Parts: sequence; structure tokens; C-alpha cells
Amino acid sequence: MGLSEKQRHQLKKFVKELEKYRGRHTELVSVYIPADYDISKVINHVAQEQGTATNIKSTSTRKNVTDALERMIQHLRLFKQTPKNGLAAFSGNVAEREGQSDVRVWSIEPPVPLNTRIYRCDKEFVLDLLREMCEHKETYGLVVMDRRDAHIALLRGKTIVPLVKTHSEVPGKFKAGGQSSQRFERLIEGAAKDHYKKVAEYMKEKFLEMKDLKGILVGGPGPTKYDLVEGNFITNDVKKKIIAIRDLSYTEEFGLQELVDKCQDVLASEAIAEEKKIMEKFFHLLSTKQGMVSYGMEEVKKKLEIGAVDTLLLSEDLDDNTIDDLEKKAEELGTAVQIISTETREGVQLRDIGKIAAILRYEARDYS
Repeated sequence: MGLSEKQRHQLKKFVKELEKYRGRHTELVSVYIPADYDISKVINHVAQEQGTATNIKSTSTRKNVTDALERMIQHLRLFKQTPKNGLAAFSGNVAEREGQSDVRVWSIEPPVPLNTRIYRCDKEFVLDLLREMCEHKETYGLVVMDRRDAHIALLRGKTIVPLVKTHSEVPGKFKAGGQSSQRFERLIEGAAKDHYKKVAEYMKEKFLEMKDLKGILVGGPGPTKYDLVEGNFITNDVKKKIIAIRDLSYTEEFGLQELVDKCQDVLASEAIAEEKKIMEKFFHLLSTKQGMVSYGMEEVKKKLEIGAVDTLLLSEDLDDNTIDDLEKKAEELGTAVQIISTETREGVQLRDIGKIAAILRYEARDYS
């Protein structure tokens, strides 16, 4: 199950906050408690570490570590049991000047279950596990080809990541003088088969062992893609992963984007499709019924205040505090919020028109 953009935004914000802090020594404490793990065992472990910390030679480091561990213990005791998805907790003296004390504690129940237990004192908080959760996990393989070329890429969340491009040795339509047409056809067929074998080999190499691959999308102009998929070229374990074949007008990078666009039915449950769909609706209304949409901070805020906004569209490029304020207001008014990444063309367009837009509940010329 992938994270919603709202969950991803909240987690990124939490990570960003903790990334700001650095300890002077190894005195910032990170604790990860897996789902279903007994929290009292972790509290006992932290208490033991507090006892060990009294042996630290440096007075200031000893104080910072023991204080951080004390705050951690107090905080963990607030939980009767480990939250459903586990808990990530962090504590430490984050005072800007040496010698001062500002011991704080943070915790978050992750949006997906934790399965790793961590206790660490370091110069910075351990955040890699949370950063990984922020990444889009949904991954699809993309193959775009004709008889001349093939491009293999990944669709990670909303981003196309090129992997391999390969060029075939299939001769052009002209032929060398003196060659019989039958011999020339055999040359073409042989070179085409070599091309298909090479593409199939790359597909096996890139996709077979990829654990988080949800499927492979294949496309291209003409019948070549069917020759590849239906011929005896692709190993069965890879062939099973092919979930869509589409006719395209383009190859290369344009073809990859066209393939994604033409597979929206397949990708319907993914964030890329949801974002594109809502932004396409906004731009369609903008060109056909301008009274049903609004954009720009001042205009949208006005519409939001009077309860005219059905769906609020916020670019991830907005600063966190602005997003939080707008989300809070939207929640009060029963307005849906969609955070839009800048990884799609539509997301970039939203950023360029002011980072905020709205689809309204009813059409009107003037709400002021």
C-alpha cells in the first residue's frame, strides 16, 4: 500500500525538522520500536543505557546523554502499548550554544509498519528509515520499441527513470546491389530476431529480480512490440509481469511519456494517475468554465474562506507552514486537499501559475 501525498508530506516535514539538529558529540538519541514489539522492554533498555552513560568522562556530554535518555524514558512511558505501526522517537539537547540546555523529544507513528529495532546515540538523528518511507514504492517497467530502437525505463511513482537504450542492426529499406530479395528478407528477419533477443535479455536483466516491480508496460509504433511479446524471446517469468501493451506514435523519451499517458487505466490506483486526473480536470475547467476554478494565493484564499472550494490543489513547492495552515482551514470547511508533486508536467504547470489552485463547488463570476 503506497502512502498518500498527505502522509508523505507530513513524514517529509517531520524528517526535515529533525535534520536541522546536530550534536556536538554522540549525544542525540534515536529509538525505533517495531510494530508488535513490547514497549516496556525498550524502556528498560533505555534505562540501562542511562546507567552506562554515567561513565562518560566529559561532564557536558554525560549530562546531555543522560538528560536525553531521561526525556526519552518519560516520553515512552506515556504510551500504554506500542502503536499499531510501531514508533520512532528522538531526543537530545538541541541548544544552539554549548553549555546551555534545551532537551527536546519528538516521536511519530510511521504511516507503514516498522520492522526494524534501533537504539543509537550519534551526532545526528537516525532518519534513513523514515526517508525511505517517503519514497514512492510503486514501480513499473517501461519498454518502448520499434524495429530500429528500444528504450527501457522505470516509472517510480511519477518519475520516469531511463535504464537502457539499444539500437538494432536491422537494415533499412534499400538493399545492396546484387542481393536477391529473398536473401535480403532473411537478413532483415535475422537482424530483427537478434534485436528482440537483445531487448528480451535487457528486460530479464533489469526486471526479473526487482522485488517492488508491480508490472511491465510495453509500447511502440507498428506490430514490432507484439512480435517481441508473442514470439519466443521473453522468458516466462518476465512475460508474466507484462500488464499492458499500447500502440504509440513515438519512440525514445517521447514514447516513454506517451506510454505512461496511454496506460492511465492500468495506473489508475497510483498517485501519478490521481494527480494527473485532478490537474487535467482543473485545466479543462479553466479553458471551458473559468467560473468553476481559481488559482493564485490571494484569489484561492478568498474562495476558501467563504466555503466555495470543493478541492484545494497545493504544490509540494509551497513551504510547510503554508500547506499546514491551508490544510487546517480546508478541514474546517469540509474541503478536499490534494498535494501535487512537481514530477509531472501538470504539477510543474501548477507551480508556474502560483503553486495553489482550486476547483470550486459552484460556478460564479464574483465571490467578493
